[in-house]
Amino acid sequence: MKVFVAGATGVVGQPLVKQLVEAGHEVTGLTRTDERARSIRLAGATCAICDALDAEELTSAVVKASPDVIINQLTSLPASGDQRDPEFFTRTNELRGRGGHILIEAAQAAGVKRFITQSIAFTYAREGSWVKDETAPTVSDFEGSFGESFRVMLAHEQELARAEGIEGLILRYGFFYGPGTFYAGDGATADEVRGRKFPVVGPGTGNFSFVHVDDAAAATVAAVTRGSVGIYNITDDEPAAIKDWLPVYAKALGAKPPRHVPAWLARLIAGKELTNAAIEMRGASNSKAKAELGWTLEHPTWRTGFSESLR
Repeated sequence: MKVFVAGATGVVGQPLVKQLVEAGHEVTGLTRTDERARSIRLAGATCAICDALDAEELTSAVVKASPDVIINQLTSLPASGDQRDPEFFTRTNELRGRGGHILIEAAQAAGVKRFITQSIAFTYAREGSWVKDETAPTVSDFEGSFGESFRVMLAHEQELARAEGIEGLILRYGFFYGPGTFYAGDGATADEVRGRKFPVVGPGTGNFSFVHVDDAAAATVAAVTRGSVGIYNITDDEPAAIKDWLPVYAKALGAKPPRHVPAWLARLIAGKELTNAAIEMRGASNSKAKAELGWTLEHPTWRTGFSESLR
């Protein structure tokens, strides 16, 4: 299959391009600069260099590549990892919203039938069961920077689902860990945990679903030839409350155990959005993805995955 990967040099894009080539696909990877193109070429793929927000350039690149499948991995999160920064999601929101729209139109112009896009597995409504499948309702409160990020992501999902002539597969990824992520040994979250600046808030009940970037890439490769139109949660086997996973992650880093802080204090320091997420967020079930994509995880749980990824 001929596969076009937009965002080919990101934390998922890099292992994805490598795995696609290894699986025998003919891959074109999109990136914005020639400097970043090196990893694409080293993986054995063809490189397309252009700005994903330039409709004419992007459409030309897609038409030239004439792919059977497009994979959208467009993101640009700051390395700082500070989600209290009001501009934290700005660039990524633009890429997901306007960039995603341009990419869908480019796919239609090139006659591409299958379009796989990334999404996020922590958009489920914060009520009811603690672990959600793909049929569960998503958040409807779009206040603050988190809310805007959710609004843009869900709007892109809906646009793809309605796109004429395209089979749209939406992969809702869990929190990434592994090389290049905030949870890597040199990542922003690791620094916060070492400095004991990432506490267990209140009862610590916020439910997180993780996925190693190599497993996220493997699920995406599987979706090139398997699965039908719709949504798939791409997460590991064990959604877990922050009070359970954070001490394990701290130990894997060789850090001191996390502090515990009351919710009222966390709201004063970190704000309402982050505090509520730490208490109320829901996890996601991967049963559908494993069954329909034939996906097997190399790191089925964060319990062993954290320490394995930090060696």
